[in-house]
Amino acid sequence: MDDLVLARSLFGMTMGVHIIFATLGVGIPLMVLVAEILYQRTKDSDYAVMAKRWTKAFAVLLGVGIPTGTIAGVQLSLLWPGFMEVIGRVMPLPFQIEIYAFFLEALFMSIYVYAYDRLSPFMRIFSVSLVSLGALASAVLITNVHAFEGTPAGFRIENGVIVDVEPWKAFFNPSFFNTAGHVALSAYMTGAFVIASVAAYKMLREGFGSKLYAFHRKALMVSLLLGGIFSFFTSINGHESAQLLHEYQPEKLAAAEGLFETQTHAPLAIGGFTNPETQEVEWGIEIPWALSFLAGNSFDTEVIGLNDFPEEYWPPLFVHTLFNGMVIIGSLLIMLSLIAYVWNKLLKKPQFPKWLMWSFVASGPLSLIGIEFGWIFACTGRQPWTIYRMLSTEDSVTASGNFGTLFVLFAVMYVILMLSVVLVLLYYFKRNPVEEDIRKHHEQNDVTLST
Repeated sequence: MDDLVLARSLFGMTMGVHIIFATLGVGIPLMVLVAEILYQRTKDSDYAVMAKRWTKAFAVLLGVGIPTGTIAGVQLSLLWPGFMEVIGRVMPLPFQIEIYAFFLEALFMSIYVYAYDRLSPFMRIFSVSLVSLGALASAVLITNVHAFEGTPAGFRIENGVIVDVEPWKAFFNPSFFNTAGHVALSAYMTGAFVIASVAAYKMLREGFGSKLYAFHRKALMVSLLLGGIFSFFTSINGHESAQLLHEYQPEKLAAAEGLFETQTHAPLAIGGFTNPETQEVEWGIEIPWALSFLAGNSFDTEVIGLNDFPEEYWPPLFVHTLFNGMVIIGSLLIMLSLIAYVWNKLLKKPQFPKWLMWSFVASGPLSLIGIEFGWIFACTGRQPWTIYRMLSTEDSVTASGNFGTLFVLFAVMYVILMLSVVLVLLYYFKRNPVEEDIRKHHEQNDVTLST
């Protein structure tokens, strides 16, 4: 592996780890907020216990997400000095504003956790709302740098010199709102399905009719409802993303669909693998005219194929597989939510069949895999550019080299870190079972009422 591939692999590994904690760091606070609101509206103490327990998990994930995010920032500076030179001159605003978003999240997280019993119901909801807002703002601001990479604006490079810098124009680049929406919706979807996964597993372990079955069922139904809603809107946002690719990064759209020849009434390829020799998607299913409609809301829309671009500008063709994996997972999650709704509300059956329960258990890991597929597709599909058509990845990388040892050391560290997170969460919740939290909550309510 040459230095460029090693640098990309090292940074990609860091982001692959960090994005798990960053995504859950946005999704779980919203679930805590929903549980708090449900508790205040229904006075069902189960929702208050859910909010407290989910907050504890979020605190652990946040504690790991901060250092992995810091590592990613350091690696950006060390590995990609050419890219950071442009960002420092043109796109510093997201990093500057993100500091305040993080302070907002950390401050009200501390207030909510350590002063929970002394806060009024309104202040608890208000505190969690600001935690959720700060987490979302941090994610949107940092991801806006990625949006800028795909649709750069607010500067020009003339004779190797950055000129005509307009930071706010760069900030509100053409894909800012679409990318911000996709980050929010996909994070909320993932947070909901991860909680649904845990709740479904607990229901299977406890067994139907057990004392805690109803508690976990409530968590499952709330999570599946929210997860299904956010999955649906994520798919709508994905349609808008395809239209942006058609307008601003046509070779990325062509690679995602394995389209080599420019044409109207272009088919949408589902599944299969792109073969560069035959210039076809093998083993795929084609839906006639669908890609043209996806790209421009018309079957007559002309979609540009890869052969209209120099081959050195082609993204890696495996992005078709990543794109399909992301879409298939999203569709599956929507379907699971619909099945759960029909089973619970229309058929009114109190118990789900085991095959469906195990599908719910799988929904959390699948949503995380979908997130990984999504960001790899987004970044790899932009290659060979760091900043589309302005700065190549090859020109962005450091010349220092010797990344092999760093890659191995970071890989070992991330394995230890991920295992530690799982063990800490298992240890904490084993030492603090649901029954104990429910008992403590009832005792606190009794004390409050007697006072």
